[in-house]
Amino acid sequence: MSLLLSLLMALLLGQSVPAQPSLDYDTFKTRVQPIFLNKRPGNARCVSCHTAGGAAYLQRLAPGQTTWDEDQSQKNFERVKRLVVPGAPERSRLLLHPLAVDAGGDEFHGGGKQFMSRDNPEWQVLAAWVRGEPPPPVQRIQSASKDERLAARTGRPGVRIVQTNSAGDAVSLIDPATNKVVGEIRDIEANHGAAVAPDGSRLYVTNEADSTLDIADAKTLAVIKHVPLSGHPNNLSISKDGRRVYIAIAQAPGAVDVVDTASGTLAKTIPIEGAGHNTFVTPDGRFVVAGSVAGKSLTVIDAATETIAWSMKFEGGVRPITFEKKADGSTGRMFVQISDFHGFAIVDFGTHKEIGRVTLPDPPGQPKNTEGIQGSPSHGIGITPDGKVLWATSKWYHYIAAYSMPDLKPLGIVPVGHEPDWLTFTPDSKTVYVACAGSNYVSAVDVKALKEVTRIAVGQVPKRNITAVLQ
Repeated sequence: MSLLLSLLMALLLGQSVPAQPSLDYDTFKTRVQPIFLNKRPGNARCVSCHTAGGAAYLQRLAPGQTTWDEDQSQKNFERVKRLVVPGAPERSRLLLHPLAVDAGGDEFHGGGKQFMSRDNPEWQVLAAWVRGEPPPPVQRIQSASKDERLAARTGRPGVRIVQTNSAGDAVSLIDPATNKVVGEIRDIEANHGAAVAPDGSRLYVTNEADSTLDIADAKTLAVIKHVPLSGHPNNLSISKDGRRVYIAIAQAPGAVDVVDTASGTLAKTIPIEGAGHNTFVTPDGRFVVAGSVAGKSLTVIDAATETIAWSMKFEGGVRPITFEKKADGSTGRMFVQISDFHGFAIVDFGTHKEIGRVTLPDPPGQPKNTEGIQGSPSHGIGITPDGKVLWATSKWYHYIAAYSMPDLKPLGIVPVGHEPDWLTFTPDSKTVYVACAGSNYVSAVDVKALKEVTRIAVGQVPKRNITAVLQ
């Protein structure tokens, strides 16, 4: 029964209505607010995700600023109050969203599960504040030792599935020969997109916590440089010659940052319509395609001149894109996933026109998941390296669907983990790896057999992934 309904029933029955506890500002400032800054092992901090975009309820800290001033704290207090029901921690989004499902938390949280139990000391502080009670005594939270981390730092040559963890603090490297995590790029908080240099010597990762492009050495997996960007980054891509990295800037007014890899500096910022979501380089390397959710558009940039060549609009935000490669190496069709559409649009690259759509199937009798899909019922699309099969994810029903190329005839669906968000392939086209953001693992699927063969535990809220051949 909702709180409002309970109050109405009490009034109708002539019962006294208990006063709701007030939310104490001083307790918020001194005990609750520091929780948003605390670093928990394996997780990104709350402040790393909640100062930008639609989930921004915390004030952005200036460079070098370690906590909020009085004015910022007051603004945080007013925003955070909207996420709680005074007197009822069990009905408060602030407490349930980051709580593990087994402990009664929500199904999905884009920032990962920060609290595995209601006995967590920080969760108890939040609960006491919501109930209007004095907070429990301060307890020291034990950090994980280096030996407790998932994998060794040192990289090894060979094919790797590079899996970012958007609510974590490390990038996972999977060996497809063993389907084991064999390395980590550590200390990149809220890592989002990844790209690899053509010669396999460097890995590039967008760092959402610091708004930087982080460059890692592929042999040691150590971050060797942080390149400041013009704004909050999302996904990225790299030119065919490895000289340029193109980063989608995910805040208004929207842009693509161009980083020169030789100097490791921001070379140019190209404005686009709306905050950037992803960038892609076409199969022939001639164009960079940037999609915007807010702008409901894609922008095509000439890679040679780094100027806008053309653009097109959709009824919804532009999300992942994949490309058909013609026999001569040029781009044929684009397959574009769109906000609130369970499927993908087909665009003729040459004429700049949409020529069709494919709607993913609704499995009979299977309930539709609407939690955690973030306006994208289908998010994640790609074509096998041999060009024979197109795969697309369904976040509504937790599967990936296969279509033959070029005729797009359905081949079948394969159930995977919750909120499948991105996918990549082994170079031989035999296996597709699916980042399951709601399950914190990667599903490995046999392309020919249409069957999930294993699940690989990674970090918090895995999203973007790529296939890299490291030196």
